[in-house]
Amino acid sequence: MSFEVFERLEAKVQQAIDTITLLQMEIEELKEKNNTLSQEVQNAGSHHEMLVRENEQLKQEQHVWQDRLRALLGKMEEV
Repeated sequence: MSFEVFERLEAKVQQAIDTITLLQMEIEELKEKNNTLSQEVQNAGSHHEMLVRENEQLKQEQHVWQDRLRALLGKMEEV
């Protein structure tokens, strides 16, 4: 009888070891995925900053062109 108990205990220990091993593998996969996503977020942040700067530059250029156009329209009205 004690041999059966020992076999069941051994099976449960083996099942626990297998579960722990699978969970450790899953943790490693999730860590890798997390690192990849963190890098993607960092790259997206850098790209966002670049686009914000470009947008500001384009807005400034638009204002310059609007001012020039207003000046030309003002000169045309004087004529």
